Amino acid sequence: AAGAAYDCDVWDFPTRKSTCTKSLPIGCILTLSAAGSEMSSSAVISNMDINMKRGFNSDANRCLFAICNPELTYSVNEFQTACGIVDIMAHTMERYFTVCEPTDLTDRIAESILKSVINAGRILMDNPKDYEARATMMWASSLSHNDLTGSGRQHFLAVHQFEHALSGEYQEIAHGAGLSVLFPAWAKYVYKLQPSRFAQFARRVWDVEDANDESAALKGIEAMENYFASIKMPLKLREFNIPADCTRKLADLCTFNRQRTIPSYKDLDYDDVKNIFDSCY
Repeated sequence: AAGAAYDCDVWDFPTRKSTCTKSLPIGCILTLSAAGSEMSSSAVISNMDINMKRGFNSDANRCLFAICNPELTYSVNEFQTACGIVDIMAHTMERYFTVCEPTDLTDRIAESILKSVINAGRILMDNPKDYEARATMMWASSLSHNDLTGSGRQHFLAVHQFEHALSGEYQEIAHGAGLSVLFPAWAKYVYKLQPSRFAQFARRVWDVEDANDESAALKGIEAMENYFASIKMPLKLREFNIPADCTRKLADLCTFNRQRTIPSYKDLDYDDVKNIFDSCY
């Protein structure tokens, strides 16, 4: 829709050669609860000629209407349902773990979305046609990526930058499966920079009972990993049958050949990015 409104290659939008401010009108009939495209300003383009995936944001990407009927997702298989669960959680957590001062109400909204999705995900693994669980997933998909949980905050979707490098290079890897591997790895790498934040996440989302912030933070990350494993999501890069030496190329792709850092609790440079990829192989 954006490309039809401009005389340019759509790849110019994510590479910042052109700015997208208009498009053809967009409508959506949602058939997968995951990306939140039905209410977000985001678009992601895969350039298969050069094995790269990049996103760009514009209000022109927002749908004018979206039809959201949970019954249309009954036939989504177990794997893609689980990928959607991880993507919804990741969209929420990317806005939760930010360098901005926390806002309690926004925190509580994010935490409730996470707890609801975790519960609905467990139900759907056993009963894929549970209407209430499918409805929860569908509504959470929208709320996780329409900027509600980012109110009053800046965010960069750091882990998504890692995953775009991964599934851009290895197109057979599903986005949610990549996030399942990378989010815990990123969390383990940065949690000591903000242990109280990760401890709050552990206590409020995963019901961790531990008075020590650093210990609670680690238990929360472990609970996240265990949940991903319980819905049959991967936790290591090697599960994708990709070579062990892939991490150097992935770090190059993620940092645009060492031309950028990834904003997080610290700016993650090439070495940091490679260390994170290495840690989850």
